[in-house]
Amino acid sequence: MNQLDIVTIALIAANALASFKGFNDNGFFERYKFSIGGIKAGQKDRMISSGFLHVDLSHLFFNMFTLYFFAPVIIGWFGSVQFLIIYFISLFTGSLLALYFHKDEPLYSAVGASGAVTGVLYAAILLQPNMQLGIMFIPIPLPAYVLGIGYLLYSIYGMKSRLGNIGHTAHFGGAIGGYMTTLVFKPALLVTDTLMVLLLALPIIILFVLTKMGKIH
Repeated sequence: MNQLDIVTIALIAANALASFKGFNDNGFFERYKFSIGGIKAGQKDRMISSGFLHVDLSHLFFNMFTLYFFAPVIIGWFGSVQFLIIYFISLFTGSLLALYFHKDEPLYSAVGASGAVTGVLYAAILLQPNMQLGIMFIPIPLPAYVLGIGYLLYSIYGMKSRLGNIGHTAHFGGAIGGYMTTLVFKPALLVTDTLMVLLLALPIIILFVLTKMGKIH
């Protein structure tokens, strides 16, 4: 499972190169980070470029480690090209949701591959929902779908309460992108794994309802 595909290596390398450039060049970092003001001024490339920047080494490592672990699941099912499509759609939908929720905050900014990586994670969970995953502070492995749903519910809470210096909105948007693109690539899941498809859609439906009710804005 952990045999690296050339595409995964290329993504990790691109993230590392851009991030280290940003660590050492504040002008570069400021120009390519996700910024509501910058995007509204016409710099739409920030929607993608921000996904290759990180605030520090631990931020970069955590995202790349998660990518390393889950990318092979998607590549094993779909191949490298479709994996790349899932990655970049998740990155874009993460930025898109962040833009939607923070559109009236011109000073809002963010960086990180978390949206893309969360999309990869959620796509992998949709494909193999019964994978056993471990998490800190929980002594026994849990089914992947339990952690996936729990993580998105936590992201909703984070979005509602503005919890921490974390881009919960981009994480959630990335998960939506990964989920939807996986169903486009493998619509048979709607028939063969209907219950799991519906369960994993539950946090997305909750977010939509809360937004419509004005509970999250």
